[in-house]
Amino acid sequence: MIYLLLSVLSSTTLFVVFKLFERFNVKLLPAIVGNYITAFSLGMLVNPVVPGLGEITEKPWFLYAISLGVVFIVVFNLMGMTTQRHGLSVVSVATKMSLIVPILFGLIYYKESMSAGKIAGIVLALIAVYMTTTNPRTAQGMGLRSVLLPTLVFLGSGFIDTSLKYLEQRFVDPEEVALFSGIIFGGAAIIGLLILLYRYLRFRELPKLRDALGGLALGIPNFFSVYFLVRTLQSDFMPSSGIFTLNNVAIVLSSTLLGILLFKELLSRRNWVGVLLAVISIIAVSLL
Repeated sequence: MIYLLLSVLSSTTLFVVFKLFERFNVKLLPAIVGNYITAFSLGMLVNPVVPGLGEITEKPWFLYAISLGVVFIVVFNLMGMTTQRHGLSVVSVATKMSLIVPILFGLIYYKESMSAGKIAGIVLALIAVYMTTTNPRTAQGMGLRSVLLPTLVFLGSGFIDTSLKYLEQRFVDPEEVALFSGIIFGGAAIIGLLILLYRYLRFRELPKLRDALGGLALGIPNFFSVYFLVRTLQSDFMPSSGIFTLNNVAIVLSSTLLGILLFKELLSRRNWVGVLLAVISIIAVSLL
């Protein structure tokens, strides 16, 4: 349970850091690259024994981790683009609704059992995520072209969560969780550095100090959000479907409260109903 709480805390901190980027004029791409460099370094530091490069590359999960790192940075940038074009509500719904993907994977591939209460909790969670993160006064219809970015964020986020579950069960030993997480972030950092190098050669763009500091502030909670989520999945706390539901709904709930307390965000009646449904769904998934 403690690992799940720490994962929620780390993920919620990401929300605060992203909100502060606008206030301090931090550029998204260099901050994301710096975030992955920080997360990779933490993975090496937290791991009890860091093996040599040759030994790491021989791990059965190495190529999967590098590939997943590429997906990480692509999805992070898609989230940034979606936020800029459609707003925070759309990207939040796309990201949190992606919990459907690992839940369905767990039910089909692992044949995990589900009580009626847990199924009801999952359904309520999906409704809660939607109602908490949308505002009827700003909602707009979207055509096929407009819905492409949110769809890619939905699929990418779902693929990441599902892959973490699959890889930790098939290949990752409990003592290698930090190393595994670090290599994922290392793969993302390499791709990001190549992109920054291209932008420097093409446009002579260089990151500023505030971008590097933003990356550091983002990388610490980003690493631990994945690290603690994987540790939760490796425990016998509950089936993966329940873990993903609790994790996502708790993040939405805590982010909503922080938005009100720290950033004076206003909630509509629909948003408050969504928060209430989130609490009910957490109780249903945990206890029924």
